[in-house]
Amino acid sequence: MTDSGAYQTLVYGDIETTPKEIVKYQEQINTDIATILDLPTGWNASKNHATYTVEETLKRAKELTTIKTRQDILWVGPVQGGQHLDLITHSAKEMGKLPFQIYALGSPTPVMEQYLFDTLVDMILTAKKSLPPDKPLHLFGAGHPFMFTLAVALGCDLFDSAAYALYAREDRYMTERGTLRLNELEYFPCACPVCTGNDPDKVKAMEKMERQEILAQHNLFVSFSELKRIKQAIIDGRLWEHLELRAHGHPALLQGVKKLHKYKAYLEKQSPITKKTGFLFFSSLGLIRPEVVRYRRRLFQRYSPPRNAEILVLLPQTRMKPFHKSREHRRALKEILRKIDAKIAKVHTCTYAAPFGIIPPELDEVYPLSQHEVTTPLDAETVTSVAREVTRYITKMNYKRIVLLQNPEMWKGKIATACRRACKRKKIPLNLYTRENFFIRLEPTRARSQKNHLKN
Repeated sequence: MTDSGAYQTLVYGDIETTPKEIVKYQEQINTDIATILDLPTGWNASKNHATYTVEETLKRAKELTTIKTRQDILWVGPVQGGQHLDLITHSAKEMGKLPFQIYALGSPTPVMEQYLFDTLVDMILTAKKSLPPDKPLHLFGAGHPFMFTLAVALGCDLFDSAAYALYAREDRYMTERGTLRLNELEYFPCACPVCTGNDPDKVKAMEKMERQEILAQHNLFVSFSELKRIKQAIIDGRLWEHLELRAHGHPALLQGVKKLHKYKAYLEKQSPITKKTGFLFFSSLGLIRPEVVRYRRRLFQRYSPPRNAEILVLLPQTRMKPFHKSREHRRALKEILRKIDAKIAKVHTCTYAAPFGIIPPELDEVYPLSQHEVTTPLDAETVTSVAREVTRYITKMNYKRIVLLQNPEMWKGKIATACRRACKRKKIPLNLYTRENFFIRLEPTRARSQKNHLKN
């Protein structure tokens, strides 16, 4: 792949070439992937200048068909607009109408250099939503391995950067968690050939050019290693888990991942419905993952309780899955039916569980409701989110009575409060019980929980 050199206009102000010369030159050197000479927007561009860069880039993109002479080169159509999201939308829509094989997001380098990953999320997903979904997206200037996972999760397919060499010139040592200074290292935290054959003191004593070459090689190794981890995570159905792991490497990266909440509906639509493995829920950050968003949406769009159900019995989650088959649920339901003196045909028993909310028994074995593991104790945001889903479910459905078996240790009274609120709104009675009412244990042993694993 060759770049057009357009980024140099942001560095030097202008370059002495033309769009036609750049096209001809790339054809002459037999490049596989070529880029038109676009006009980068940059970071601090005014709205008027940003508009000019977008229109000029589109003008040059449209001229490509009259300039190029070869059909065996893949051409990249750059999307411009900088921090002006409305211009990115316009640029992506218009560029998407042109016959490029690959599209690219321009001007992200200053954003990444300043660790403005929440802004980068806005830029990438704004472009993705307006570009053809079946074409690859290239991210210009993305060269640090610690943000590769975020970029891939956002839908970027290709990267290019000289960061590995530029960092080496400044004695900066890349890791998948950030950047370290050579003069601050006593050990190399890496097992690549470069690091296993050297130590920091030895590299510090080298001549500048030799030291630069050694560091550049390491930076390339760590970059390719991270890309391989990401590819394997995708194969294993673990990209989100890998994203959460990397997000906690730096506050700015975590802030970027949290920004995905704004785009959770879009991400859900682009994600597979099932995977060959279940998923791991660590914290409230996982509430925006596609599996959770999809289940909550579909529960209210596609599910209706049994027609004859008048009483909703809510039982807390257990470690054993499916929940409705657990011994604890069977015992609790038996005791509840005895206390409320109701016919089983009139009772609908559901589970309230993190991170999904309400889980009816009819859906309990559908992916991913029995194919996930949850970290406990739950954080406050997760508890609040599940309680909100409980309120929503009771309010929408037409039960005549609610019976709640509480687990105050896990849910801190939030579920009971949610039920009271919903029942007051619906003007229906609420019965509250705790496990002490029945002398039952709600948490099975860890050994029993291992009977259910994450495989489908």
